[in-house]
Amino acid sequence: MDLSDAVIVNSSRLKSVVWNDFDRVKKGDTCVAVCRHCKKKLSGSSTSGTSHLRNHLIRCQRRSNHGIPQYIAAREKKKERTLALANLNLDQEQRKDEMLSLANVRFEQEQHLKDELVNGGTGSFDQRRSQFDLARMIILHGYPLAMVEHFGFRVFVKNMQPLFELVTFSKAEADCIEIYMKEKQKVNEVLDKLPGKISLTAELWAAYGDVEYLCLTAHYIDESWLLKKMVLNFSLIDPSHTEDMRSDVIMTCLMDWDIDRKLFSMTFDSCSTNDNIVFRIRDRLSQNRFLYCNGQFFDVRCVANVINLMVQDALEALSDVTHKIRESIQHFKSTQAMQAKFNEVAEEVKVQSQKSLCLDNSLRWNSTYIMLEVALEYREAFSLLQENDPVYTMCPSDTEWERVSVVTSFLKLFVEVTNVLTKCKSPTANIYFPELCDIHLQLIEWCQNSDQCISSLASKMRNKFEEYWERCSSGLAVAAILDPRFKMKLVEYYYPQIYGSSASERVDDVFHCVKELYNEHSICSPLASHDQGLSWQVDGSSPASRDRLMGFDKYLHETAHSEGMKSDLDKYLEEPLFPRNVDFNILNWWKVHTPRYPILSMMARNVLAVPMSKFTSEFAFNTGGRVLRRNWSSLSPHTVQALVCSQDWIRNELES
Repeated sequence: MDLSDAVIVNSSRLKSVVWNDFDRVKKGDTCVAVCRHCKKKLSGSSTSGTSHLRNHLIRCQRRSNHGIPQYIAAREKKKERTLALANLNLDQEQRKDEMLSLANVRFEQEQHLKDELVNGGTGSFDQRRSQFDLARMIILHGYPLAMVEHFGFRVFVKNMQPLFELVTFSKAEADCIEIYMKEKQKVNEVLDKLPGKISLTAELWAAYGDVEYLCLTAHYIDESWLLKKMVLNFSLIDPSHTEDMRSDVIMTCLMDWDIDRKLFSMTFDSCSTNDNIVFRIRDRLSQNRFLYCNGQFFDVRCVANVINLMVQDALEALSDVTHKIRESIQHFKSTQAMQAKFNEVAEEVKVQSQKSLCLDNSLRWNSTYIMLEVALEYREAFSLLQENDPVYTMCPSDTEWERVSVVTSFLKLFVEVTNVLTKCKSPTANIYFPELCDIHLQLIEWCQNSDQCISSLASKMRNKFEEYWERCSSGLAVAAILDPRFKMKLVEYYYPQIYGSSASERVDDVFHCVKELYNEHSICSPLASHDQGLSWQVDGSSPASRDRLMGFDKYLHETAHSEGMKSDLDKYLEEPLFPRNVDFNILNWWKVHTPRYPILSMMARNVLAVPMSKFTSEFAFNTGGRVLRRNWSSLSPHTVQALVCSQDWIRNELES
């Protein structure tokens, strides 16, 4: 176009800072923008906008570098002026509706920029992806869905990325559910391909408004011999539901995931209300022959829950003296003068402790143990202060101090065991047996205490423990036997101390359990044992040929002993123990030894994945249960399940 007779338009009328680098030339009815650096001509009409001009400036070879910061500075200055328009009075309630309308906030970019290249021409904006990024952020960090309608958030996002179309609460909720459905499909594929069985934990969560949810979590060892867990369901439970109705909820979840035939065990709290639930589920699964050993290993009760129940007995027995100690500590810390006086008395009676008196947290029982332990160290200071301070009258008696000392030793054992069992994020089942045997032996000893109050308390705790022990000791022992550092030797060491003259019979019972479980693995799953690495399997054989050899597999098993062939179990138990003083990872050990023990390794995969406790270190000492975050409690049950489950799945994905 010949611009020799064109007229340059007055630039003061042009609002965008892009015109600092262009001349707008008008010839007749046509407007052209001429780059001041390379003289290239582009459309300059008002209907064309300015995005193509910005893109040209980014690519312009003749444009000097010093112009770029000037351009950016000009844009930032204009944005500051624009944002000033959004500086509404947030304290005036009557303008709330106006404040929430983003129509009053001006942004530099115009509507037609949504399809243009942004970010300096290096990529294109994707509205859908950004929506899902927002939804994943809400899920991952537990943010309230309502944040998408918060005024400050909307202003922040609009100025960060003006092309983003802000979503409503309903749209954000729908995006979260869509993410849940996609992630659920991935989880389904993982569960379908698992080489072993699945064990579940069932845990009740409280929610605001006297509502309860049942959380089902799957635990399994994957093909790489890594212990994994993932939340499968988070289902609303009506308080009026009977035990039969709750068992139906669980069975529905199992069949929805198609894992009823893959189940090995379920872990519940140690309370009688769960007995009927366990019975119904085990009965239905056993009828279809889905469980090993007729469900002998199916019913598992939570170790941490049993310990917490014994702890509550101990704290209840000390409730009066614990109250005195709390009141005493509050008195000593009531003023700086009182604190100084207590410190002087502590020095006078030569208290050697470096710890300070502290109050406990009623929701965490280990804090009560710490409070009592420290108070015992200042016992003499308590007594002397009572003699010299007529206001202070809450000092425990000598008998009460002695009982505090004994019960604190109980609590110390429970704290130490709980710390051992929760120090690993994903503990395998083999670590529990020796710790619980120690508790068993201590309870026997405590029951013989000469103080009737202490022996009565110990008997009460022992009854709770032995109810758990009779139900779960076989599974605990089998898991310990599958630890190559222990095998049968650990059972043979502890049982004489626990059972005395009947120990031999108890050891035989455990060995029978191990052998029965091994035989069912070898007979019921011959193909799975081949997949674990039997050396004589022919590579590349067709599915039909493998099916025809299933009878041959059974024949080999039945004739092995008559021909003098040793089973995996026999070879494993006869070989020397692995040294205990060597760094040891039991899952790595079984991964390496799978070719040598193909059937026993299948059994180890299933047994070691059993969650003997439901709690991590974060919740192991809690006296209350888990509570759903408040900002999710008011949502529909379907949305709550989508958020809780997908949060767990996304976090697992990030960790791996």
